[in-house]
Amino acid sequence: MVTYIEAGAAPYKNTGAIRLYGPEGFEGMRKACRLTARCLDELVSRVRPGVTTEEIDRFVFEFGMEHGALPATLNYRGYTKSSCTSINHVVCHGIPNDKPLREGDIVNIDVTYVVDGWHGDSSRMYPVGEIKRAAERLLEVTHESLMRGIAAVRPGARTGAIGEAIQTYAETERCSVVRDFCGHGVGRLFHDAPNILHYGNANEGPELKEGMIFTIEPMINLGRPHVKVLSDGWTAVTRDRSLSAQYEHTVGVTAEGCEVFTLSPAGLFKPGVSALGNA
Repeated sequence: MVTYIEAGAAPYKNTGAIRLYGPEGFEGMRKACRLTARCLDELVSRVRPGVTTEEIDRFVFEFGMEHGALPATLNYRGYTKSSCTSINHVVCHGIPNDKPLREGDIVNIDVTYVVDGWHGDSSRMYPVGEIKRAAERLLEVTHESLMRGIAAVRPGARTGAIGEAIQTYAETERCSVVRDFCGHGVGRLFHDAPNILHYGNANEGPELKEGMIFTIEPMINLGRPHVKVLSDGWTAVTRDRSLSAQYEHTVGVTAEGCEVFTLSPAGLFKPGVSALGNA
């Protein structure tokens, strides 16, 4: 049975109940998510051949400190970096290091800032120099999958409608949807109920209600959907070493549909890929 609770009355831990936030929560999330989106905008000019993901991570940390924000991943469950940087066949949770990016790479950068106790969570794909058409197409499909998932958000629908919209489109485009990771509730907590699957049926999952806040973050592979986690305990890669991509927005359910909190202030959510509109 699904339980909903007013966020102000909820304990500061994930109990499985779905929090419903009011205007104060939405305003807090706008502030945190706006800063995350600004950081991701700043990275567009910094992602290029020869730059290391460690340098990118250092910028994320310093940008946060300059604006009074703490990177949520830093020391989270033993994770020691301020961002996740997932390159090519890395699906998610890639750990920044001193290996330079190379021409033709694609990299997902995932940033969550904590601002006044609110978590702003978003990720984008960045092409490194000129990329192959297959990689560019994967970015296009993944971004469109995210946008179709967002379009399914409205009060009265179920979380399965998000997954169905994403899966139907991605598989029509001969790509696959990763099943091992999902979106999640977010707000005062980094990871909260409900889980947002990126596959499924529209009549499944909890009902969406005004005040819910969560991420939608589909991971789409050019090959098969299967992944494995490396020995570091974090880095997830495609088993067939096919390219993987991910875009992530944080959204809040409104009376009319939803509000996307992590929109790019500079219109750079999809840098380097022009086939579809930015967000």
